[in-house]
Order: sequence, then structure tokens, then C-alpha cells
Amino acid sequence: MKFENLNAVISGGASGLGFATAKRFVEAGGSVALLDVNEEQGQAAVKELGDKAIFVQTDVTSEEAVNGAVAQAVEKFGRIDVAVACAGIIGAGKVLSRKGPMPSDFFAKVISVNLVGTFNLFKAAAEKMAENEAREDGERGLLVSTASVAAFEGQIGQAAYSASKGGVSSMMLPMAREFSKIGVRAVSIAPGIFYTPMMEGLPEEVQESLNKQIPFPSRMGKPEEFGQMVEAVCENINLNGTTIRLDGGIRMQAK
Repeated sequence: MKFENLNAVISGGASGLGFATAKRFVEAGGSVALLDVNEEQGQAAVKELGDKAIFVQTDVTSEEAVNGAVAQAVEKFGRIDVAVACAGIIGAGKVLSRKGPMPSDFFAKVISVNLVGTFNLFKAAAEKMAENEAREDGERGLLVSTASVAAFEGQIGQAAYSASKGGVSSMMLPMAREFSKIGVRAVSIAPGIFYTPMMEGLPEEVQESLNKQIPFPSRMGKPEEFGQMVEAVCENINLNGTTIRLDGGIRMQAK
């Protein structure tokens, strides 16, 4: 689908990768619904994006909340063309630490936000996309998830996070196969180390150490480069059922 004038719902859209992606849609004449738990950031994001954006405070782990947010976006825009799942948490912690085994509820929370949250958004969005008038080649919509290189090279302390992102990546092919009947694609982007608000708080020497681990370019990815990849996925209809690494060639070490 052409990237111009698309309507998108973006979870985690108030900051970081999600907000950068929202800006790209709006700059191309599109409209965006930002789904996020942080109301202050959400309102600030809408103020910056202008009247092409709405904010819906949403906990992606709540099926009811996500369904309501997607319905609100459809009511506002008339249709949804793209759903981008960026909401997520890190959830770092060893399975066996000095304090003892990782609590199961901690593990479950990471899975709930990162994996179940993506699932909740995509099933709600796909249901609405099925009602869209088909574009060229019968395309009705696109689902873009955010995996991570940790899905493939999880480090010590990333058992929960890697499991959640591995699930996100693995979910795309069966979704793409199932949704082929309604003309909806499903693609995952696996970022490496990106400069997001989470990274801003790290000491400069730590940031430099991270930069040196990336072959080329030897710097953290920029959020707008993630948005650029979302645009590329929108434009290329043959990208489907796969995970695209966006990582500067990095392969994470054990620690």
C-alpha cells in the first residue's frame, strides 16, 4: 500500500519508537491513534502531532480496553489501515539471582505486556481491517509488531524479555497465513540497540560502550529509522509473515 494518507493505530505511541512512527504517518498525510498508558505523554504527543492524532489511554494487557481503543479509532477515522505494536517493557532479571528464583508473576507480566498486548491489538485491528474495501492485490491492512534481537540472542537476565519477543516474532507467520484470506499482512521488526527515552538515562560511558558493539553504523539506532522501516513494510506488499532485523549488524553476547 502507498504510505500516503493511511490511518494507523499505534500502541506505545506516546514515546520512543511508537511516537517516531506516528510522526512519519502524520507527515505523510495520515491519521494516528496513539494507545498508551501514560496520559501525560499521550496528551503531549497529540499536541505535537496536531489534529491528525488522537490519544486513547490504554492498557494493552486488557482485551476490553484494546477493543474499545480500536473501535474509537475506527469511529474517528472511518477505517484502520495499519496497526503497529510498540508497547512493551524490558523486565530484566535473572531466573536464579542472589535473592532467589524469579517470581512467576514477574515473568508473566513481561509476557502479558509484550506478547499478549501485541496479540490483543492485532486481533482487534484485523477484525476491523477485514471490513475495509480492498486495495490493489486485495490488500486490506497491515500488522507490524516490535520484536527484538533479544528474541534470537538473549543475554543473561533477559529470559522473560527474550521469551516475550520470541513469541512476538513467532506469531507473525501463523497470523500472516490465517489473515491471507482477508488480505491482511503481518510483519515483525526486530530492533537492535535504539536510542529511546530508556537509553537517555544511561551514563555516557555506558552509551559509548553500547555503540562500540554495533558494527555499522557504530551508534544506536534512531527512532525515526524504525519509522522508516515501518514505511518500507507498508510499501512492499511482498513483506509478509517474517521478521526483519534492524540492528546495524550487531549480534548480542551472553552479557
